[in-house]
Amino acid sequence: MKLLHKDIEKDSAGQVTLMPEEAEDMWHTYNLLQVGDSLRASTIRKVTTESTTGSVGSSRVRTTLTLSVETIDFDSQACQLRVKGTNLEENQYVKMGAYHTIELELNRKFTLAKKSWDSVVLDRIEQACDATQKADVAAVVMQEGLANLVLVTPAMTLLRAKVEVTIPRKRRGSCTQHEKALERFYEAVMQAILRHISFDVVKCILVASPGFVKDQFITYLYKEAVRQDNKILLENRPKFMLVHSSSGHKYSLKEILSDPAVTSRLSDTKAAGEVKALEDFYKMLQHEPDRAFYGLAHVEKAADALAVDTLLISDNLFRHQEVPTRSRYVRLVDNVRDNGGNVRIFSSLHVSGEQLTQLCGVAAILRFPIADLSEAEEESSSDDD
Repeated sequence: MKLLHKDIEKDSAGQVTLMPEEAEDMWHTYNLLQVGDSLRASTIRKVTTESTTGSVGSSRVRTTLTLSVETIDFDSQACQLRVKGTNLEENQYVKMGAYHTIELELNRKFTLAKKSWDSVVLDRIEQACDATQKADVAAVVMQEGLANLVLVTPAMTLLRAKVEVTIPRKRRGSCTQHEKALERFYEAVMQAILRHISFDVVKCILVASPGFVKDQFITYLYKEAVRQDNKILLENRPKFMLVHSSSGHKYSLKEILSDPAVTSRLSDTKAAGEVKALEDFYKMLQHEPDRAFYGLAHVEKAADALAVDTLLISDNLFRHQEVPTRSRYVRLVDNVRDNGGNVRIFSSLHVSGEQLTQLCGVAAILRFPIADLSEAEEESSSDDD
């Protein structure tokens, strides 16, 4: 994402002009947009014209519109973002107040205006425009006949390819059908790696499976790389790392990223940091439950007591349509930061983010223990009786 212009007043109102450069930038933009914002962007409009003879024709014209945002639709697989709203500035093609849907496009700038730019949204822009935060981890999660190739970016987990090949069982006295099918499977996985992984960006490629599938695949990969003299694979051999997983399905990614060997290798990536923070929270919940809180009300009380050391919060909470509710989450983040705490905003498109959502989307590791607030509330209500 490129920041082309930023004009924010002291009262937090203002506008920014951004240019999305890759698919992941659409996810960032989705997290910036809220109902009531105004969005100015280039779009295609179908225009109906009537000639002097009375014949009606239609044509598609490119025009720039400013919409008051009403609905936001994001397709996480295709990374497409559509914004529907009413036109705020009349032009020769579109009347004031007419409905239109803009599909934001890569390498076309847009201007987003808000009545209030809060700290979470400004952080998101900073993160989106940071060139160092790209897809630096790839993972091939596999089992016999099934492989999922995933790119792990700081903001999301993208399924780039799914390879499925039927592997017949070994027959007594003959394994040729089984071996041929396995070879076809390994070849398809190798082609998926070459097609979808940018080796100049990716620092590490995790190959995970139950049993020896990963080892057999890597042996095949290197053998083929030598046979075909594939310089890309041969030069990037040190980037491949073998890890155990319980299955070849995408959900095994959380288990892979929490492996201590993987964590140390990926110590500088955001995704690994999120997984570790969630692991630390669950350990604390198990061993010192008075230092692990979840749920907005409990975490807010802990923050008011200056007790929050690490705040874990899901980014989908900041997409809440009710401004007072969203402001409450933003205040919590600002409160923790102002008091020296760490804030980890989890992507709801990461496996760790999905898990945090099950804990109401917000949890905290505390600096010091606080007696269970629900017990304290019950005691105070019984005292009132």
